[in-house]
This record gives sequence, C-alpha cells and structure tokens, in this order.
Amino acid sequence: MDKIWTREEFEEKLREKGRGYHIYHPFHVMMYEGKLTKEQLQSWVLNRFYYQIGIPQKDAAILSNCPDVEVRKQWIVRITDHDGVDDAVGGIEAWIKLGEAVGLTREDVTSLKHVSPGVRFAVDAYVNFAKQRPWQESVCSSLTELFAPHIHQQRISSWPEVYPWINESGLSYFKKRLTEARRDVEQGLSVTLDYFSQSRAMQERALDILQFKLNVLWVIADSIMLASSNIKVEDRDYLRQPVF
Repeated sequence: MDKIWTREEFEEKLREKGRGYHIYHPFHVMMYEGKLTKEQLQSWVLNRFYYQIGIPQKDAAILSNCPDVEVRKQWIVRITDHDGVDDAVGGIEAWIKLGEAVGLTREDVTSLKHVSPGVRFAVDAYVNFAKQRPWQESVCSSLTELFAPHIHQQRISSWPEVYPWINESGLSYFKKRLTEARRDVEQGLSVTLDYFSQSRAMQERALDILQFKLNVLWVIADSIMLASSNIKVEDRDYLRQPVF
C-alpha cells in the first residue's frame, strides 16, 4: 500500500497540477501577447459567459449536497459573489460589462446564441458533476482557483497596453476576482486537504478530480479557438454548425 502523503506533500501535488492550467493554452497565450483579433476576444467573452452563469449553479449544487452548516455558511458567499446582492454588482453583471467594454451589447452576451456546442457540453458536465458527486469532490474540483489570480493579474496588467480599444472599466471583473479567488482557495484547499488525506487512494482521487476540472477549462479554450479562428480542413474552410 502506498504511503499517505503529508499535508504539505499533498498540497504540493495539487499545486503541481497548475502546469496544465488553461493559461498555457495557445489561445490564452495569444490573448496575453495581444495577438487576438477583436472578433476573437469578443468570442471568448461571449462563450465564457456560459461558464460564468454556471458557477453559481455549481455552488448551489455543492450547498444542496452539504450537511455541514459551517461549510455552507462560508460557501454561500460564492453565490452572492457572482449573482450580486442588493445593490452590489456580482460577477455575472461584471462580465456583461466586460462584454460591453469589448464592443458587444448586453443582448449579445446574455442571449447565449453565440455559445459553441463544445463550451456548453464542458460547462454542463462541470455543473452535473457538482450535482451528482459528494460535496467534498465538488469542492475539490473548484481548486483550479489556486491558479486563477495569476491569469486575472495578467489581464489587468497587459490588456490596457495590448488592447487599448477596450474600455478599462470593463476589467472590474478581474479586479474583483483577485481578492475573491484567494479567499475561496483557502476554504476549498482546507476542505480538500482534510477530507482526502484519509488514504493515498483518496489523495490520488483528488488529483484526478482536479485534472477533470482542468480538462473542462482546456476544452472550453479549445472550443472557443475553433469557433473564432479561420481553419481549413483539406483545403476547405472549417464548417461551423449552423444555428437556427
């Protein structure tokens, strides 16, 4: 039987998964380098909105499966972070403002008519995972937040220079998530380290779960790149699915 990793070793294994984070996807590398066209960046915003509206659904699923009142009291903040509460603007509204900052209308973003099939499939798989699996596994799947602050900071720092046509007021979503993601990581990491450290097999299961979420994000980037890039297949233009 394999030896259980120490808490420190286990956390390091989880953090090592960051090497597969979508920050390294070719589409995101092009984004950081300022090489995306306006249409490609708009496509990214339009498609990622489907992920944004799925996040509070995922978190609500975690709450519905969690009997621990103390965990619920902390976790519920994630829903109001995205949905907003009273007059406070949440992440979903901030993302719509990002859409407007890149030249889209509110209707463009919220209609979901521009969301690619691959993005829908990946996000739905993530939400369904949270609905169907034990709440601790769903918490573990959220740990891609470990790697998120860096990508948010990249956008805040680079976009005004490489995409000067974007209204900087639209970057509020990324600024908001800088502090929220760090807070969320603390809770999610604590739950994961406590629960999955019961055996080496469970620790390895946690790594598999985190890889699943990394795969979801990578597939989303794949789908957006395919939907927004000019691609030829055997000298023919790639035919995108007609939507009526």
